[in-house]
Amino acid sequence: MTNYHFIGIKGSGMSAMAQILSDMKKTVQGSDVEKVFFTQKPLERKGIPILPFQKENIDDNQTIIASPAYNETNPEVKEALTRGIKVHSYPKFLGEFIKGFTSIAVTGSHGKTSTTGLLAHVLENAKPTSYLIGDGTGKGMENSEYFVFEACEYRRHFLNYYPNYAIMTNIDFDHPDYFKDAEDVFQAFQEMANQVNKAIIACGDDESLQRLTASVPIVYYGFSEDHDFSAQNVDYDPEGTHFDVMIRGAFYGRFTIPGYGNHHILNALAVIAICHYEEVTLETIQTHIATFGGVKRRFSETEMNGQILIDDYAHHPTEIAATIESARKKYPDRQVVAVFQPHTFSRTEAFLDDFARSLENADHVYLCDIFSSAREFKSDLTINHLQERIDGAKLITEDGTLVLNSHEHAVLLFMGAGDVQKFQTAYVSGWENSGTES
Repeated sequence: MTNYHFIGIKGSGMSAMAQILSDMKKTVQGSDVEKVFFTQKPLERKGIPILPFQKENIDDNQTIIASPAYNETNPEVKEALTRGIKVHSYPKFLGEFIKGFTSIAVTGSHGKTSTTGLLAHVLENAKPTSYLIGDGTGKGMENSEYFVFEACEYRRHFLNYYPNYAIMTNIDFDHPDYFKDAEDVFQAFQEMANQVNKAIIACGDDESLQRLTASVPIVYYGFSEDHDFSAQNVDYDPEGTHFDVMIRGAFYGRFTIPGYGNHHILNALAVIAICHYEEVTLETIQTHIATFGGVKRRFSETEMNGQILIDDYAHHPTEIAATIESARKKYPDRQVVAVFQPHTFSRTEAFLDDFARSLENADHVYLCDIFSSAREFKSDLTINHLQERIDGAKLITEDGTLVLNSHEHAVLLFMGAGDVQKFQTAYVSGWENSGTES
């Protein structure tokens, strides 16, 4: 029996894939650095061994899957190559794996993790479904008919996939360390569109997606009545967001989702469209789209001392604007305080003015030092370059988070793709300790 060994198992996609194979009764183990990541928790719950990197982990009777972050400089990759054992890159392995299912790739510059999670939640309540979500969540069923997975555009990894369906949420310039410009990003998505075998579900409100060509049908969704699937008569209340769905001008049904903001409606429309295409009943879609609890680090809420604390992965200007919009629509009577940690020097430099414009939608802004990537060269850019572009923005450190106490009854948004959670943890710990002493 084949044993699966994952080199870099704590990566979000790697962790999810390992969980899927474990659920399917395969023997799975992996290796990684010692630092604790939230993606390792589900691995530990499933009893999947996590080992330190060492060449002794490599065995002839293994299928070896390596994260794209590791090459022959890693002792395990080097050992496998020395012994003539094939090393499968994660994207290529996933591309082969999905061939056994009706596969649905979810891709886009923003919103793909939330949309993948929502689709998996609805579809698994209708049909046998396995799924891989970019927040490190994976579920495998031995007799799955469908496989829902997040397809990342970074370094064109999604070109390893030839799915039956693709949901495309939007096209936006990101990952400036790899893509040259917005047109380069578009060309990557165009190549992906050419690899889809059955249909593409695309956001018609996105001008770039309107430019796509494909040999399969492109079904558009959005707010315009001209789209195949459109959202109309939108209302908000404390229970969530309510809207009618029209299919090519004909009323289909009224839906309620727990999220707030236009991007949540668009994500829901994508899921409604693909489920309708695969003949999931209206009642099933309505019921389960209303009970989705969200994915990790996407508007994850806690309440403390009258404040609402929200942890969110937003790390691009478009995502920051959407997260602030969600907070305002859900909590219209509260101030919104943004605590933002830029992710990578290359992204911060490329979008410096855009970050400033997005953050100015908050009532107060606190900035953390830039979280750099190990792949980056050092930069002369500092957080002060962003601070000087935002009126009233202040710098914050882990030790100085108690200043957030001054914003009574506010919504505190901790946003970033690095380790911004440590600022929220420090704030919670500091408040609890100060409360104990008083």
